[in-house]
Amino acid sequence: MKRAFVFPGQGSQSVGMGRELSLAFSEAREVFEEVDSALSQHLSSLIFEGDPEQLKLTENAQPAIMAVSMAVVRVLAKQGNFKLPDAAAFVAGHSLGEYSALCAAGSLTLSDTALLLKKRGMAMQEAVPVGVGTMAALIGADVQIALEIAAAAAQGDVCAAANDNAPGQVVISGHAAAVDRAIAIASERGLRRCIKLPVSAPFHCSLMQPAAEVMRRTLAEINIGKPCVPVVANVTAEAVSDAATIRELLVRQVTGAVRWRESVLYMKQQGVSQLIECGNGSALAGMAKRIDKEVAAVSLSTPQGIETFLKGL
Repeated sequence: MKRAFVFPGQGSQSVGMGRELSLAFSEAREVFEEVDSALSQHLSSLIFEGDPEQLKLTENAQPAIMAVSMAVVRVLAKQGNFKLPDAAAFVAGHSLGEYSALCAAGSLTLSDTALLLKKRGMAMQEAVPVGVGTMAALIGADVQIALEIAAAAAQGDVCAAANDNAPGQVVISGHAAAVDRAIAIASERGLRRCIKLPVSAPFHCSLMQPAAEVMRRTLAEINIGKPCVPVVANVTAEAVSDAATIRELLVRQVTGAVRWRESVLYMKQQGVSQLIECGNGSALAGMAKRIDKEVAAVSLSTPQGIETFLKGL
């Protein structure tokens, strides 16, 4: 069976995530300690028992979600006694999850990944003043319909398809007024539901260009190695292993759309039949069911879940 390890993005965070892993496994504790040290911040305390509003802040949520994902990977590898290339044909991550995927594949060190995501979160938050931009999920729309609605709603503002998550779930991003117009147009066209997302900035659209420039400079100073398994990139929905290409795609990812539906279909076409979601929540497993029912998915975030999964290998 060909498997891919996949990693969740922002919105999957919750206070208490990863705590059971940290208590049960020294290798998980070491991940949280290393992230705390890299950031000179007690992020683990915020993750395990902090204020949900503080954890939700982009600059905290991004490294926190990654830390939990990497704790799961380290526990899987140690308790299952395997190396990633033996267990996975590909890795992929949703938005910030792409950094988790690169870390899991050895392309980035854990400390560098934490620092990059802290910087990325701050840059994305600072790129657009709070209230100027927003995002909304168009439920019942495919990507072509979402593109048409976004184009009609723009009217000189920015409005773009930001996440092609699954059939019937596309997220748009841009100026708040344009997104509001898009929601009205979608309702007129009979879309089932439009949900404005509780985010503080319009991610994955051209309004994030200032953040992309920050990440270009930041990534230029970071060592990126060849991943031990190919990484399926958000902006191309294809596998990449070349370090220079990975660096450029991470810059493009800040303003580019997350092509998750296509990424899952690409992995299936390459023979993948199971996705292993490493990290808090089960959003990616839920999307997988809607993308292709032939692709099985399991979400791992607890000692019990990991133990059950390893027994079934």
